[in-house]
Amino acid sequence: MPHIVILGTCDTKLQELLYMRSQILESSKDNFQVSLIDVGRSVVKDANITIPQDVLTSKYAPSSKQDVATLPRGEVIKYMIQCAINCVRGLYQNGLKDPTQALHAVVSAGGTGGTSLASAVMREVFPVGFPKLMVSTSASGDTGPVVGETDITMMYSVVDIAGTNSLLKRILANAAGAIAGMAQVYERSLAAQSIGDKQLRKRLGVTMFGVTTPCVDKIRTHLEAKYPIECFVFHCTGHGGKAMERLVEEGELDAVLDLTTTEICDVLMGGNMSAGPKRLEAALKAGLPNIISVGATDMVNFGPRATVPEKYGSRQLFEHNPVVTLMRTSPEESKAIGEFIVEKITKFAKAPEKVQVVIPAGGVSMIATPGAPFYDAKADEALFGAIDSGLKASDVSVVKDERAINDEAFAEDMAERMAKLMGL
Repeated sequence: MPHIVILGTCDTKLQELLYMRSQILESSKDNFQVSLIDVGRSVVKDANITIPQDVLTSKYAPSSKQDVATLPRGEVIKYMIQCAINCVRGLYQNGLKDPTQALHAVVSAGGTGGTSLASAVMREVFPVGFPKLMVSTSASGDTGPVVGETDITMMYSVVDIAGTNSLLKRILANAAGAIAGMAQVYERSLAAQSIGDKQLRKRLGVTMFGVTTPCVDKIRTHLEAKYPIECFVFHCTGHGGKAMERLVEEGELDAVLDLTTTEICDVLMGGNMSAGPKRLEAALKAGLPNIISVGATDMVNFGPRATVPEKYGSRQLFEHNPVVTLMRTSPEESKAIGEFIVEKITKFAKAPEKVQVVIPAGGVSMIATPGAPFYDAKADEALFGAIDSGLKASDVSVVKDERAINDEAFAEDMAERMAKLMGL
C-alpha cells in the first residue's frame, strides 16, 4: 500500500490540506495510506491529523527545546523545520528497515513560509528520486532556493492557498492525482528492487557545459557502447554541480569524470552559476575513481550584458545568448582557479591513486581555441602551471594533452582513461 506524507501548517491551511488528503484517498479508492503531519505554529485538533503539532514539538524537538509560541515568525519556521526533519527522517529510515513501513511520496501546500519549511524537510530527508511535490504561491518565481540540487516538483497555486475556492480545489486535486501517481510508480520500483533487481552497470557522473558538449557527447556514447557504464550528465549551472555531488554523497554514483569545472570560476569571481565553495570535494572524500579537467574554466557566467558587475565593465565579454554573458578569466584569475583545484585535491583526496587531472592544452572550451574569441595563451598557462606545480609532489597523476577539449580523439582517450581507472 503506497504511503504518502502530507506536510502542512494546519493552523492556517487545515481546510486545504484536508481537501488534498481526501482527493488522494479518493483517487486511490482508499488503497493509500496518508499521514498528515502538522508543522504549524499553533496546536490544532482534528482526527485526520496523524502527528499533531504538540507531539511534533515535544517528541521530535531538537536538543535546545523551545516554546514555539514565544518565537518570532522566522525562528518558528527554523525550529519547526528541525522538529519535522527529526520526525520524517525517523519515518523514512524505519521504512528502509521494514518495507511494510516504507514511505513513497511527500507533498505539501503553502505560502512562502510553508514552502520554505516543507521544502527544507524534503531536501534534507529524502534522496533524489523520491517523489516530492510542493504546491506553492511562489512556484512561478525564483525556485532555486526551494528546489536546490534536488528533484522537488513545484506546482504554482495561482491563487493564494486561503480557502478552498473552485480554482484552488482544481489545482489541489491535480496535485493529489500527481503525487498519487508518483507514489505508485515509486512503490513499484521498490518492489522490483526487493525481488532482486540489481545494478548491473557502473554509474558515472560527467559534467558538461554548452562549450564542452561535443566532448561529453563523444565520451558518453563511447563508454555506453563499449562498457557496462551508464552516464549521468550534469549541466554545470551551479545546481548541476551540487546535484552531482549530492548523488555522490548518497552513494548513487560509482565514479566521476569532472570534465567541466566552470562553476569554480563563478565561486571565485562572483558569477551566477556557482556551485559553492565545496565544489570538487564529494568525490575526493568518497575515494571514487575521479578524473578532473578544466573544461570551460575560461569563463565566468553572468546574466544579460547589463547585469555584469560594473567592476568588470572593461573586461572581454562574450554574449553566449540574450540571457547569458560570459567574461574571459584573466591570467590572475586562472591561476586562482588552478590553485582552487590543487587545494581541494591535496586536502580531500582519500585515494590519490584514483584521481587524475587531465589538461586539454589546445583549448579548454569551444571558444578558447586559437583564433576563437576567448583564446588567451597567458591565462591558459597560468591555469596549467598552477595545477602542474601544485600537484608535482603529490600522488595524483597530471596529464597535459596538447589537443583541444572538443577534439574527438581527445574525448575517446578520456573515455578510455576513465574506463581503465574504473577497472573495466
